[in-house]
Amino acid sequence: MMITEIEDYFTKGCGRCTRFATPECSTKQWAEGLNTLRALCLEAGLEEVVKWGHPCYMHAGRNIAIIGAFRGDFRLSFFDAALLKDPDGVLEKQGPNTQYADMIRFTDNDRVAALAITISGYLAEAMGYARDGIRPPKNTDMPDLPDELIEALDCDTELAEAFHALTPGRQKSYVINLNGAKKPETRIARITKFRDKIIAGKGAMER
Repeated sequence: MMITEIEDYFTKGCGRCTRFATPECSTKQWAEGLNTLRALCLEAGLEEVVKWGHPCYMHAGRNIAIIGAFRGDFRLSFFDAALLKDPDGVLEKQGPNTQYADMIRFTDNDRVAALAITISGYLAEAMGYARDGIRPPKNTDMPDLPDELIEALDCDTELAEAFHALTPGRQKSYVINLNGAKKPETRIARITKFRDKIIAGKGAMER
């Protein structure tokens, strides 16, 4: 079961897999770097919450960034990354079909401190856009994503990475399916049901 208390993430993990609260949890391997990232987000004045089992940082009612840890790396992923100028060229794409580079990926705990000034600057830039109500341009090639899917992708880094790695056609199959549901609770239930299929790289109608 996913965690709901923020401190649990930094001491036990996200709760999404069987490695939760064990020495094998990815948050243990990257503990130093994760805590440095957390400190930078809090020093920036961001509000810290738990979404989909991960530390999410908000400002002016908008999601700004989210932290995630994996076996091979840990990441700070930005929402509305299309707005970020990335003068230092540190942002990477989550997958080959991702439209915009939106994450800073770390394979060394010490690299967070080395990039502290850059990270703080990017957070401040993103906070400014949120404060001023500026949104990134919409992708006109894709039907509008339902709010429930946007929230799920924003808060679940594993799901977001897998969804953005799908072909445009497979992405569209989920959007069309979800937009066909009239009630928010139905869309949320479908997203939960689709999660494993998305991570497996399949479309909504594939078995």
